[in-house]
Amino acid sequence: MAGWVERRGENSWRLNVPGGTGPDGKRKVYRKTVEATSKRQAEKLLAEFAAEVQKGLYVEPSKLTLAEFAERWLKDYGEANLAPKTLFRYRQLLASRILPALGHLKLEQIKPLHLLEFYANLQEAGIRTDGRPGGLSEQTILHHHRLISAMLQDAVEWQIIPFNPASRVKPPKVPKKEVACYDEWQVAALLQALEGEESKYRVMVTMALFTGLRRGELLGLEWKHVNLDDGTLEVRQAAQYLPGMGNFVKAPKTKGSVRKLSLPPFLVMLLRQYRKEQLEARLKVGDRWQDSDRFFTTWDGRPMSSNTVSNWFGKFLKRHGLPPLPFHGLRHTAATMLINQGLQAKNISSRLGHSTISITMDLYGHYLRSADKEAADRLEQAYQHMKNGSKKGQA
Repeated sequence: MAGWVERRGENSWRLNVPGGTGPDGKRKVYRKTVEATSKRQAEKLLAEFAAEVQKGLYVEPSKLTLAEFAERWLKDYGEANLAPKTLFRYRQLLASRILPALGHLKLEQIKPLHLLEFYANLQEAGIRTDGRPGGLSEQTILHHHRLISAMLQDAVEWQIIPFNPASRVKPPKVPKKEVACYDEWQVAALLQALEGEESKYRVMVTMALFTGLRRGELLGLEWKHVNLDDGTLEVRQAAQYLPGMGNFVKAPKTKGSVRKLSLPPFLVMLLRQYRKEQLEARLKVGDRWQDSDRFFTTWDGRPMSSNTVSNWFGKFLKRHGLPPLPFHGLRHTAATMLINQGLQAKNISSRLGHSTISITMDLYGHYLRSADKEAADRLEQAYQHMKNGSKKGQA
């Protein structure tokens, strides 16, 4: 048998398996401490351990703490592969709660119980930093879990630890909520309220309603992306803002987000008028105009910030007595309007730029089912009408 066992305590044994020579030329021995009630049982564990070493399946315990590994993971993986906003959010989650609670633990020391206790702590009152009562929401705790799991899974694939403890933990279940959107009467009131607003906001909200573009996609639009003669618009980039980075553009959210949309004629006319107004405003500003081809800018041509849009929209709704709605709710409203017009889910998914149709079904399944039920009711009405008409003809 390859290797030998050494008693370390009453029921503790150290397994030793030779594994060739190390970089210094000395014989390398893999060691592992196990619990066993007898030498025979320890030797059985030794045989299993030797097989792991021989097959290259054994991963030596790492001395890296979670905090040390997280720093390396962000540098070696995160900075090269994550979107700037995602990377910024991950740094926040790590610095605010994950590392203060778990950062001191060595990777191989982290057990599922540690994570369960951490998630339970996130649900306790007083954990929030915004002063609101209660603990963190299930969705926020899920974000913590996904980050921890992603890092530990990479540690497994990089052969730093043998398994991912987060894979053995079930995070809090996130209750499913219906998306926030307006109905047709609220949309009509919204459009009427827009009549007295500044043209760039009027155009932005109208475009969000009738194209379904995300806020970042709207703010990233440039005039070279639209063909008013053909009545089409291409989504090629999205604008974002992050502290320390300012305003910048990036590739759209997913591959499916790069898309070409047909615009309704009324929207083409609105854009023609808006373009004319923007050019006139640019001439008035003269040399102070920043070199920008964006749809939506500040008075001197600089790209608008996403915070500016959200702040204006909330105040606008309140000023006109309209129900509260996040700006992203306009995108959801666009989707429900398409559903109510009978457009198939596949086409809606393509227009919204979802990576898969399953995302569309998950978000708008309730509205799709309601529209399908209405279609069935109309078919029933048509059948009864034809049936009654046939009886009258026979009479």
